[in-house]
Amino acid sequence: MSKHPQQERTFVILKPDTVQRSLMGEVIKRFEQTGLKISAMKMAVPTEEQLQQHYNKDDAWFLEKGTRIANELKEQGKEVDREPIEYGKDIIRTILKYMTAAPVLMMVIEGNKAIDVVTKIVGTTEPATSDVGTIRGDYTIDSYSHAAYENRSVRNLIHCSDIPSEAEREISIWFDESEIMNYTTAQERIMYDVNLDGKPE
Repeated sequence: MSKHPQQERTFVILKPDTVQRSLMGEVIKRFEQTGLKISAMKMAVPTEEQLQQHYNKDDAWFLEKGTRIANELKEQGKEVDREPIEYGKDIIRTILKYMTAAPVLMMVIEGNKAIDVVTKIVGTTEPATSDVGTIRGDYTIDSYSHAAYENRSVRNLIHCSDIPSEAEREISIWFDESEIMNYTTAQERIMYDVNLDGKPE
């Protein structure tokens, strides 16, 4: 059974800080109340190999993020003792350390423009600058510069895919297609006028 043509899939990880702070239910509730559907879910402690494959960042990304961190450190009057790209690489190094230290909850989420909707609900990647009303804006105040100063991963609660091709790539790392459920919710029947079998009425 294929998904409705207007449906889109995205991938979400509730990171160790979400799990450890007992925020899983709150986060899931926000997704579901918006009308999104969870079509797969499982808990695991990720391996470094899976995470390296998942994050898959290049030097341009490291340089962009590292330059931002270096500039923030300068603004705070703190010493910048390395090239900006190294601060960017530290983001992934510290993420690997943190994400392999405790369980995470992984989900495949479906809905109309699911990637944009999830991104809006979650907020920007830096909690300190996320809007009030977003998950990151409401539940944490961490920042890249503070995390860099303490040489740790930023505690931003959630990873979510940013474009459809990335979502499908990430889903394939963490889920087999047989683990992804095909079903129709009451909200889908109301919004998309479909039957339980997923076909238009």
